[in-house]
Amino acid sequence: MTSAVYLDWNATSPPLASVIEVMADTARQAWGNPASVHASGRAARDVVESAREEIARLVEASPRDVIFTSGGTEANNLALHGAPALVTSVLEHPSITRVAEMLEAAGRAVRWLPVPANGRLEPEAVAAALVGLAAGAVVAVAAANHETGVIQPLAEIAEVVRAAGARLHVDAVQGVGKLPAEVLSGADTLSLAAHKIRGPKGIGALVHRPERAPRPLLVGGSQERGRRPGTVDPVAAAGFRVAAAWARQSLPSRALLGPLRDRLELELVRQGALVNGADAPRLAHVSNLSFAGVAGDELVAALDLLGVAVSSGSACSAGTTEPSKIIQAMGGLARARGAVRVSLGDATTERDVELALAAFARVLHQ
Repeated sequence: MTSAVYLDWNATSPPLASVIEVMADTARQAWGNPASVHASGRAARDVVESAREEIARLVEASPRDVIFTSGGTEANNLALHGAPALVTSVLEHPSITRVAEMLEAAGRAVRWLPVPANGRLEPEAVAAALVGLAAGAVVAVAAANHETGVIQPLAEIAEVVRAAGARLHVDAVQGVGKLPAEVLSGADTLSLAAHKIRGPKGIGALVHRPERAPRPLLVGGSQERGRRPGTVDPVAAAGFRVAAAWARQSLPSRALLGPLRDRLELELVRQGALVNGADAPRLAHVSNLSFAGVAGDELVAALDLLGVAVSSGSACSAGTTEPSKIIQAMGGLARARGAVRVSLGDATTERDVELALAAFARVLHQ
């Protein structure tokens, strides 16, 4: 059973019918081990390499520089593994902030960037944080925030990172397919996840510059040129290929979600909501709203009973009772406690927005 109105596309997106079809076909025809040299293995290998080429096209990279992973979390961990020093912020996904905490506990230099009220990092702060750090320091930043949709000034950040001789890792999980590929061009490494672009769960990728190949996080095999051992699933790769092609071709249509998001936002502001990140450039499909005197997790639960799916933070932080650290850093604890994220997708309709607004009105009135 699924929600009547699904407005949690940042958590995951429904797989395309074409993704499901190609995965079913691959499971029947090319289920072999891509590392095997016999006919079944070669067929599976062809599927994997075709997917690698399509993902490379999506981010305008070389297929040789695409490493398959289990998802965005592993890709982020792989990119940061072995970093001698790290610059990041509490705005990042837990797969980055937890790595930063572990590095800090191990005695590595970790510098946390100040968070402006609008959630958009300042390149000058990045430059200041890099002063005095060891060669090879890494700056980790998301292309677009997973909770607020705020788009970071990647070109300016990349410039100060290069000037300092450091490396830039961009978590592009929420940005790829929503931002033009050139916006991501300053990154040394990029993390992707198929299920955010209507592909399957359980597969992602780390894309790197040729001279910035990551140190392996896992050991045990020579797959992915020794940088990520383990058998790549050709079935998941086939789905990723179709999703990547769709994301590249449908990029211009993402802007069409802006008016729907703005309509929902305007009406909820009239009902007392505050928009987190309103003063910064944001992805057109995301809105993070705080309601005074209302617990965000309780609002999410009440809306779910009415058939509307939204969230109160990152799906990777679900199950905790703590308010969003991101919204807390931007606007304080009270604002974080009442925060709800609404994220639309290409299948969202005007009718969905109408039903969602009616549900919000009913719950907030109660």
